[in-house]
Order: sequence, then structure tokens, then C-alpha cells
Amino acid sequence: MSENTQNEKHLSKSLEDSTVSASAVVQAPAEVIFELVADPAKQPSWDGNDNLSNADQGQRVHAVGDVFVMNNTSGKIKHNRVVAFEEGRTIAWAPADAGEEPTGHVWRWDFERVQDGTRVTHSYDYSQQSHPGRVDYGKRLQPEALLASIERLKALAEKS
Repeated sequence: MSENTQNEKHLSKSLEDSTVSASAVVQAPAEVIFELVADPAKQPSWDGNDNLSNADQGQRVHAVGDVFVMNNTSGKIKHNRVVAFEEGRTIAWAPADAGEEPTGHVWRWDFERVQDGTRVTHSYDYSQQSHPGRVDYGKRLQPEALLASIERLKALAEKS
């Protein structure tokens, strides 16, 4: 482990496998950071895209198959189906417009304990995307946008 682990940030974009990701170390326990992501009502406080408006309280995610509802700043209502979940380690969801099936993109968060805290990795996978507009969005999305969410999470978690 390098001395500067806490300052290491990794950005990645691969058009071949249709993923965008960013990671950074947060000096807080994984459980604290995970709670900010697993509770949809808390997500607007760290959303680096300023795309999330609000979510009702009481939707804390607990398992694959859970669905939480989020209101976007554009006025759209998104139903997010949880597709990966391991308490304190991984959470991922596939969004869909209200009443529709997901079109194939997934937002994912991974948390790994490291010497200086927790390495947080945020990724956007559009490899299974069927909607042309979302494929274009994935191609335009830059890792810095994902890092912005991690940086906001970091500020919240390190205050706790």
C-alpha cells in the first residue's frame, strides 16, 4: 500500500466494454459511506450530476430485487431495480422510467476497505443498453462526473 493511498484517484472510460468508472479513497468506514448510497432519500445530497431531486424516506435498499423510486430534477420519476447487493460492499441498480422495464444501463458502487479508509468505486455500465439515447449518454459521460459524486460522498462521510 502506498503512503499516498488516501490521495489516489482512478478514472477510467472504455468504449470497448461500455463502462465509465472512477474511484477514490474516503477516510471513513465502508458502512458509513454505504449507508449514504443505500438510502435513496440521502442520494440527492451527494449526487455530483445534480440530477436527483428527492426520494421518499423508508426505501433503504436491503437486497437484490428491491425497487426504489427517485424523482429527478427534470421531473421524471425513476424506478430503480437493485441488480447487485452485498451489505457494506456492493450496490447496483438499473433505472427505468415509471411503469417501464430498465433499458440496460446500471449504476454501481463498490466499497473496499484499505489501510487509509475505504476505496469507493462508482461505475456506469451501458453495455446492455437498448435505448440509443442512453448509449449516446454513456459515450459522452466522463469519469470526472462520477468522481464528483464520490467527492461529495467523501465530504459527507468524513464529517460523520
